[in-house]
Amino acid sequence: MPLTELNGAFILRPSSLNHPYFPLQRQFVNLFEYSLEQELRQNAPLAERMRPTTLDEFFGQAHILAKGRLLRRAIQADQLSSLIFYGPPGTGKTTLARIIANTTKAQFLSINAVLSGVKDIRECIATAKQFREDYQKRTILFVDEVHRFNKAQQDALLPHVENGVIILVGATTENPYFEVNKALVSRSRIFELKSLNEDDLEQVLDHVLQNEKRGYGKLKIELAPEAKKHLCQVANGDARALLNAFELAVTTSRPDEAGKIQIDLAIAEESIQKRAVLYDKDGDSHYDTISAFIKSIRGSDPDAALYWMAKMVYSGEDPKFIFRRMIISAGEDIGMADPHALQVVMSAAQAFDYVGMPEGRFHLAQACLYLATAPKSNTTFAFFDALTAISKEKEGEVPNHLKDSKRDKEGFGHGEGYLYPHAYKDHWAAQQYLPDSLQGKLFYQPSEQGYEAKIKDQVTRRREAQLAVMLESNNLDSQSAEFHWQDRTMGSTGELLEKVRDRLFSLLPYQRNSLTLNLNAGSGLLLGEILRKAPDGSHYAQVFTEAEESILRNQYQGSELFSQPIIHRIPTLNASLNLKAYEQEDIQFEIIFGMNLTSKIGEKGEVWQQLHSLLQEAGSLVLCENIPVKGQRLSAFLEEERLGSELFQKLQDAESKIYEDSENPLVNWDETDLSEQLSRNGFQIKQLETPVFHTETLISYHKLAQWFSEEIAPKPSYAQHLLESLSAAEVQKIKQQLTTQLVGKAIQWKTTWVLLLASPVVDLTA
Repeated sequence: MPLTELNGAFILRPSSLNHPYFPLQRQFVNLFEYSLEQELRQNAPLAERMRPTTLDEFFGQAHILAKGRLLRRAIQADQLSSLIFYGPPGTGKTTLARIIANTTKAQFLSINAVLSGVKDIRECIATAKQFREDYQKRTILFVDEVHRFNKAQQDALLPHVENGVIILVGATTENPYFEVNKALVSRSRIFELKSLNEDDLEQVLDHVLQNEKRGYGKLKIELAPEAKKHLCQVANGDARALLNAFELAVTTSRPDEAGKIQIDLAIAEESIQKRAVLYDKDGDSHYDTISAFIKSIRGSDPDAALYWMAKMVYSGEDPKFIFRRMIISAGEDIGMADPHALQVVMSAAQAFDYVGMPEGRFHLAQACLYLATAPKSNTTFAFFDALTAISKEKEGEVPNHLKDSKRDKEGFGHGEGYLYPHAYKDHWAAQQYLPDSLQGKLFYQPSEQGYEAKIKDQVTRRREAQLAVMLESNNLDSQSAEFHWQDRTMGSTGELLEKVRDRLFSLLPYQRNSLTLNLNAGSGLLLGEILRKAPDGSHYAQVFTEAEESILRNQYQGSELFSQPIIHRIPTLNASLNLKAYEQEDIQFEIIFGMNLTSKIGEKGEVWQQLHSLLQEAGSLVLCENIPVKGQRLSAFLEEERLGSELFQKLQDAESKIYEDSENPLVNWDETDLSEQLSRNGFQIKQLETPVFHTETLISYHKLAQWFSEEIAPKPSYAQHLLESLSAAEVQKIKQQLTTQLVGKAIQWKTTWVLLLASPVVDLTA
């Protein structure tokens, strides 16, 4: 029992005259209305006649509707959850809703939020309940201009969206995060439709010229290339505006003697209006323009900052709003790099209040130019890192010497041991201020900009002194919690991997809707990050063991079906990468990425060729690999004189030998080898860097015992490698020197990585 929208109202069309829900008189009225609708459709404007009815006829929005994309899969599988389409006019929001109506097996109802009231919503709900009771099928309710819902309409609809009686599909030109009721947004998935590009609009025109039933396929129309280009450019991404202009050009042009309708550039220019400045103080343009303004300030571009501010002032924006945003920017983007920035903006705002317009524009300009040309630092975000620590870390007790001594000094010794800074040189004393569990934790990282560059050295030196005091006060032989946190915060695998992950994602050209393949997703480190950064994308993940697969599936099993990663398990990367799974879905990825794959690859050339075939022509391969041969050598921490020159040289030779095994895929390569392998197998290297990370690490007795373990393990220990070149006595002496020189000290542990961004070369013979 479909429902057709006509002049903003909703009309129920029973499938037969004997439908039980409506009286016979209402049915005959609907038949007359249906005939009227058919007549209107035949004589409808070109934009309405050419409205796509299937996904194959839909042009543009490839970021959400291309093969393998989340929304396309959901529509084709008829497994929609509540969603909202958001985008400018003419991008296909209502059309997508109609395609869903033609595709779904569910009942489809439609209303307009402006023209419909609570009574209409209740009728839809009643119909949905009856349909579910009779046919055990769902009902999809399309709400056009959903941002117009008032509280009463929302209250009438929300419970039924929550319990599944209604699946909501909304459409809006306004940003739903600002304009749509938060309760509806929280229950819906948001899909942003973007303005069509010129290629999309050209496809729309080609379709009109070829379609004989609904378009101009039966007419002899000759559209000049320059006219076609002009129409697509000036339409500004709006397919409806394009078709309206083209229809006007065709219907107002007479055929020539040969029966052809000639559409040249002059006719095209007359048929379409020039673009006007788009700025709505209550709409998306408002937020987009202020965003461009702030980002121009952040990017230190005074010309762009003045331009965007001029657009806002010219369009009637409230100057107080602009000043508020500049005050925020002074703290967020300039901060401690120029502490005077906030003072300048506040003074300019005060002067504007005193002077008013139009002269007050001088003060707007002065504040804008000061911020745009000031040194930049966002270190005030350190406060939010502290907030995160409060929410995630175990709450730390105030150290005893920092507690209030006025109340409990006698009974509990509170405040005892506190060093009064003003009693010391430079009014500063090295002592503990953070809780025990957070000692060594850094929130504020001074930048190299402006004023902060002057204080950075002082801050760093004082931290080093505090660290020295802390290390001196700890018992290094104990296995207390205080000892373990040092190992955790001053150097851990997790902390290093986070740094590497951030560096990798700085190269990764992801978008919210990216189609990606994670080659080594077992740990979940990269997979979780891409799911957060591209929440509307489709993400495929390769794992190598049943345990990895189980962990990931359990982790994401509570998510919606179409937001879950698609996981494939293969024994090794050489097992064809499970290509059949992707070939069956006709998928080529925008991004393929992974971390530390070399240890899992045997025949590397075969793997690179497979990856080449899985990438789109403009796709990206991003790899991040630890280079063991360029890693830390323990001999670098030892003093040659104390070990003895001869033994020191033998130790260095023994360490070098570890990395000379040409048969060991863990160590028999470096960044040059990796780059050459990819180049030989169809890739162009776009960016390659080898960052070196120094992680502050406290060497403990336990760690040293692991290095010099004599137990038989899957992999030889450091000592077992040394014993291939050195005697047991020599290895023991090295251990003693490492114990003396390193245990209990914070060292800078070096790791070297290669981060590589590559793209496929289309012609492999070139």
